[in-house]
Amino acid sequence: MEAYDILREMERHKQAVVLATVIHVEGHAYRKQGAMMLLMTDGSMFGSISPGCLEADLSGYAPLVWESSKPQMVEYDMRPADDFGWGETIGCGGLIRILLEPVTGELLVQLLAIRAGLERGEAVRLKRVFRKGYSDIVYKLSGAYEAAEEESGRKMPIPAYSHLFLPKPRLIIFGANPDAVPLAELAAGSGFRVVVTDWRDAYCTPERFPGAETIAAFPQALVQQLALRPDDYVVVMSHQFDKDADFVRGVLNGQLQYLGIMGSRVRTEKLLDGAERPPWLHYPVGLNIGSEGPEENAVSIVAELIRTKRGIRTDGAWNSPVDPMRDGPSCRPW
Repeated sequence: MEAYDILREMERHKQAVVLATVIHVEGHAYRKQGAMMLLMTDGSMFGSISPGCLEADLSGYAPLVWESSKPQMVEYDMRPADDFGWGETIGCGGLIRILLEPVTGELLVQLLAIRAGLERGEAVRLKRVFRKGYSDIVYKLSGAYEAAEEESGRKMPIPAYSHLFLPKPRLIIFGANPDAVPLAELAAGSGFRVVVTDWRDAYCTPERFPGAETIAAFPQALVQQLALRPDDYVVVMSHQFDKDADFVRGVLNGQLQYLGIMGSRVRTEKLLDGAERPPWLHYPVGLNIGSEGPEENAVSIVAELIRTKRGIRTDGAWNSPVDPMRDGPSCRPW
């Protein structure tokens, strides 16, 4: 669950809400430092910080934290070798400290400001300075690098925790064919902000792609309208050679995080027509898992998107040595 989704859900709730944030981890844990979830005082939850073993216990703290209007630290130590409860049950063996904060007052104001920044595509850093243990916290917002530069090279005189909130990466799908439906759904569930584009109005509709943004325009106009950024991900899959070529030519004039083109290697070489191949270009799109059909192809593509997002690189994208003659997902040879 992305921080963006947590903040969006928080804004929708009108009832009492407690924010749970993992601020310290030692050893192995299911979620890492910075993971968050929401605990409602009626017992409902949104998000997770474990495989399901800590949430029920944490939920019991929510009414007390809300009523006290004071943050509280909860610690789960699963490191002892003779612990046959927590550690063995969840497959973890670490120490986890979770900060519980009532979402009200200054914290609510700051979280809403963070949500607005993420909507604008901005990275925002929230710094918590702890006073009187963890029961009194001073909150401060800054730009993505401002706080990091301020804190580098010197030891903080008082305990503090700083977290960088990153906007959800944008995935642009060019081609609103039926095989784009499972890709849009899986990508949205994997932490991407999905935008589906096509030149055919009847294909590119919110009804066919619920939860995704939809833009209908011809390729040249789309490139301008999208205002592509270096952190964008793009998958080209309209299956219309001329339209794909027009869109790819416009996209290659900029800089992206990822560009994947669906189709065989031979087709894509013709489509590129001698254009320079940047390192962020991937074809055939997706990881080679032997996928067949729209659903499996979506898994293949999203797996490659996640690998790129996590910074796991190969020796080369477009000239990868893995099975260079294979066709791309869901495509006939060209």
